[in-house]
Amino acid sequence: MIRVVLPTHLRKLAHVEREVTLDVEGTITQRAILDALEARYPMLRGTIRDHATKRRRPFVRFFACQEDLSNEPPDVPLPEAVATGAEPFLVVGAMAGG
Repeated sequence: MIRVVLPTHLRKLAHVEREVTLDVEGTITQRAILDALEARYPMLRGTIRDHATKRRRPFVRFFACQEDLSNEPPDVPLPEAVATGAEPFLVVGAMAGG
């Protein structure tokens, strides 16, 4: 069971609590998690990744095991702690401004 923590605005959109759990088949990657998340919560399609390219939206970041994974290729396996459910995969809305 993969644990995913969503930012407040996406939790409200999906009508979920702070953390959701997902069954993900095969190798646990960013792409696999996001595919499973969008399949279970279709209202999130296009909010985290672009509809057409499936690339991460500019002001969305991904973290796991205290590491920023936002710029990692989407098919790189995630840390074992995420794959076993010991640590969550975090989707974070980035801050901008000056």
